[in-house]
Amino acid sequence: METTKQEIQLFDTAIIGAGPAGLSAAVYLSRYALTSIVIGDLFGGTATKSHEIGNWLGDEKITGFDFAQKAVAHAKSYGVPFVVAKVKGIEKEGLVFALELDNGNIVHAKTVLVATGTEHRHLHIPGEAEFSGQGVSFCATCDGFFFKDKDVAVIGGNDSAAISALYLADIARKVYVIYRGSALRCEEFWKKRIEEASNIEVVYDTNITSINGEAAVTEVALDREHAGSATLAVAGVFVEIGADPQVGFTEGLQLAIDADGYVEIDKECKTSYAGVWAAGDITTGSNKFKQIITAASEGAIAANSIQMWLKK
Repeated sequence: METTKQEIQLFDTAIIGAGPAGLSAAVYLSRYALTSIVIGDLFGGTATKSHEIGNWLGDEKITGFDFAQKAVAHAKSYGVPFVVAKVKGIEKEGLVFALELDNGNIVHAKTVLVATGTEHRHLHIPGEAEFSGQGVSFCATCDGFFFKDKDVAVIGGNDSAAISALYLADIARKVYVIYRGSALRCEEFWKKRIEEASNIEVVYDTNITSINGEAAVTEVALDREHAGSATLAVAGVFVEIGADPQVGFTEGLQLAIDADGYVEIDKECKTSYAGVWAAGDITTGSNKFKQIITAASEGAIAANSIQMWLKK
């Protein structure tokens, strides 16, 4: 790793990821009188994109944006520095870790916490990449307002798909939820609300095979007919088919990864590499129950383990 680039001071812990896991760890590390730095490109994490959060204790209902703003402000209140960047690679240099950032800087730390979460899965069908930003979206709260009084499709059957569909139902004329299974996999709470929505229609046992249009999306092709047609006229397609862990930058450490690509951790959130912890949606922890509260919990557990490890 080059040493001619600008180097940032040595920290007790470099936190990679600014979602609930990373922010929780930053707060706890500060309260343990340890120095940390948060490195990320989406402060608040993917929770920022949630239309409605109703299972975070203390807030009966809060938007993802408001939750993220409060969480980031909380961490910053302890004086924790934030850097807008992505980590390109990590190397061990003697007793410390050197993190190379995509802005050219290098961060040194005694320990590392990987909390980068997941990124949206893609359909990998014709038209998805071509119409990205022209009707294809991975964030209903970001792009929904472009589709006022238009027909749209949400692809998927999980909680994220259900929440996106309900959000879009207040904006769009008609929302089609297209799911390959015979029953939605979301919480019963969301199922009931979808059933009650007059402008949401769920299309079961169906995949889309292509996204079509000219300058923008005009329709999706289906692998089975719906209402007598193998196409569905929509102006927008919102893809909500799950997410994959972001672990590519850890390749140099050769962390133990499970068959699905998640970082294996023990009860203290330690990884297979000494001095490296992981927390949040990227891990095998919390029974892979991907929630804000479990991510924040793992961040706190990791911070507690880190402070004990550094005091040895």
